[in-house]
Amino acid sequence: MSLLARLERQKEREEQKQQTSINPGRQADPLVKLKGKIHEQLVSEIDSKLLKSLDQNSKTQELKDKVSQVVQRVINEEQLTLTRAENQQLLNQIIDEVIGFGPINSLILDPEVSEIMVNGPKQVFVERNGCLELTEITFRDHEHVMHVIEKIVAPLGRRIDESSPMVDARLPDGSRVNAIIPPLALGGPTITIRKFSANPLTVEDLIGFGTLTPEVAEFISACVEARLNIVVSGGTGSGKTTLLNVLSSFIPENERIVTIEDAAELRLLQTHVVSLESRPPNIEGKGAVTIRDLVRNSLRMRPDRIVIGEVRGGEALDMLQAMNTGHDGSLTTGHANSPRDMLARLETMVLMAGMDLPVRAIREQIASAIDLIIQQARLKDGSRKVVQITEVQGIEGEVITLQDIFVYERGALRATGIRPKCAEKIASRGIKLPANLFM
Repeated sequence: MSLLARLERQKEREEQKQQTSINPGRQADPLVKLKGKIHEQLVSEIDSKLLKSLDQNSKTQELKDKVSQVVQRVINEEQLTLTRAENQQLLNQIIDEVIGFGPINSLILDPEVSEIMVNGPKQVFVERNGCLELTEITFRDHEHVMHVIEKIVAPLGRRIDESSPMVDARLPDGSRVNAIIPPLALGGPTITIRKFSANPLTVEDLIGFGTLTPEVAEFISACVEARLNIVVSGGTGSGKTTLLNVLSSFIPENERIVTIEDAAELRLLQTHVVSLESRPPNIEGKGAVTIRDLVRNSLRMRPDRIVIGEVRGGEALDMLQAMNTGHDGSLTTGHANSPRDMLARLETMVLMAGMDLPVRAIREQIASAIDLIIQQARLKDGSRKVVQITEVQGIEGEVITLQDIFVYERGALRATGIRPKCAEKIASRGIKLPANLFM
């Protein structure tokens, strides 16, 4: 949908809003009539050529100036007296509707906000510093929320309606968006936006945040350089993708890296990176490309490293087979509450591949493929910490043996005093670790 068409639709909504009753107990927007007239003027005066060149900063500023002129002229024609703050607030709201994403545009631009959750037109939560808080931002109605959703998904060629009421999308800055609408969302259209920093966090940032210690950073850096297969485990919002991005930064510059994700979130700084993204089915339910399809295809792309954003299904089997057939140094994440739980989930995901494999055979695959599990968690105070680094040592009988190397206890990530088996592999690569690292 073009921007001119959206403005025309916005104008129609404003007129409908004036003719219909408002929700009981809520005060009507006194500027609804004024906004309707402003939208009418914008539709008739904005040049379509200007709208098509919004990717240029100079053109965006030109459009903002044009909007500002129209807003001021309409205010003068209506002979309204607004304070400077009210005038600026009105101008910002109109610009956000025309160029940005409506009421939540300011939240998207706020660097302190890491997640935005629209639970309907009258309830918008955000996450700041790991803690949820209710904002004062509201939408006019369900149609207003739908307008913003359509504005997000339309440029990507996606659609959302009753026949396809869920959609995953991505904002221009890379932020991940999930939207779900009635009849699945009973309280009205819902939007969840996971924001990502314009500048990816580095290992120094994680040390500064207290996510890990310099000693642990040195260890995991050596593990990546020595081509150990590593799984980052943790719950939703625990910082798995951020840690995976940091781990990927330790991969040497001269290696070819293939990344595979549902929604591209990783931002690797190396030169030789090929990024692959899965694709949902089209309207007819065809044309889907799954993570498993991409993992299989990546093996034909001569990768030195395969980095999978998250394993959650049958692709786990292909990943384990790749790790066991020369593609060592692979990295991925998974949802689990502990390293032991992560292994159990991997077993389940392998079974989801549809292969009738004995449990022992699956566990042997896992034990020989995975070298290290890094457990990430979000604590009660909202901080994200590495709480456990566990080595997969092998299999005894039908049980995979694990050994903790670092454990978070008494407010700090401490070594358990046991030297891991992988230290020999690290040393064989010519990488030296401090003698007291595991003390």
